[in-house]
Amino acid sequence: MREGFVYPFTAIVGQDEMKLALILNVINPTIGGVLVRGEKGTAKSTAVRALADLLPDKDVHDCPFRCRPGRAENLCPYCAERMGKGDAPNLITARMEVVELPLSSTEDRVAGTLDLEHAIKTGTKRFEPGVLAKANGNILYIDEVNLLDDHIVDLLLDSAAMGKNYVEREGVSFTHPSKFILVGTMNPEEGDLRPQLLDRFGMASDVKSEKDVESRVEVIRRRLDFDKDPGSFVKRYESDQNEMKERILRAEKLMESMSVEDDALKMAVEASLYFGVDGHRADITLIKAASAYAAFYGRDTTTKEDVASIANLVLTHRMRRTPFQESTIDAEELSNWLKNI
Repeated sequence: MREGFVYPFTAIVGQDEMKLALILNVINPTIGGVLVRGEKGTAKSTAVRALADLLPDKDVHDCPFRCRPGRAENLCPYCAERMGKGDAPNLITARMEVVELPLSSTEDRVAGTLDLEHAIKTGTKRFEPGVLAKANGNILYIDEVNLLDDHIVDLLLDSAAMGKNYVEREGVSFTHPSKFILVGTMNPEEGDLRPQLLDRFGMASDVKSEKDVESRVEVIRRRLDFDKDPGSFVKRYESDQNEMKERILRAEKLMESMSVEDDALKMAVEASLYFGVDGHRADITLIKAASAYAAFYGRDTTTKEDVASIANLVLTHRMRRTPFQESTIDAEELSNWLKNI
């Protein structure tokens, strides 16, 4: 367990859709991240920080980008150069971290900067890593993502999609791996994201406070217990946490041999067409999410039932809106349509 105490992921009451979306992005990070929308005090930040504690430590290179050993495309220029010379970088064990992006971040702070003077004088590149370097192999968390400048959100989403960060200044360029699980949280009352940016998030979950009296009482009881004696509280959920860790690891292994039935592909396409979702990104993401869902439940074949189970998290934030609609279309029609197909 990490130093200090993190509120256990499995101790969070309710918010099942949000927790599922986060877990599926761990199983398959290429889904494209999660946007969590909801009022304050609905465990959004708690869930994101707790997620990292579910993930195992990893072996990485001792470099500024914490490169994962293995394929060349996972290496930064420094590690690639050393490997080319037959000098294997040192390996260290690193914890999965939640890297938070401040709202005041500039482009240079996010992407990193190149020292042009050094490049001109010496002919070699000197790169000052930014947030995207630190995020490589970790969870990149943006609270109040709707208040972040659009061009910064674009930069983050581009890196999330490509798995790389590309920086160019005055003809000098530098590229490094930047593969991370992107999680954005926001309160819709403070403004929304542009549809073009909404579409770039693989999944979206709308969360609300618990309405059931017993559930709300349990939320309070668990929080008070954690604040009073965090060590004892974490110990109480140790078995549940370990079980969830093992389940995620098994699902990641199943993804290596996952197959997709034709009926699942057809349902993904028909759902996107019926609800007027433009482009092919939603179709592809829906299949990726459905496959992760199947793996999470111990199966190596993706069926149309898996697509139906996860479609709400992939499609509702992408549905077309009329000029007079302030929020995305309600998921009820999508749910009814999927039941009848």
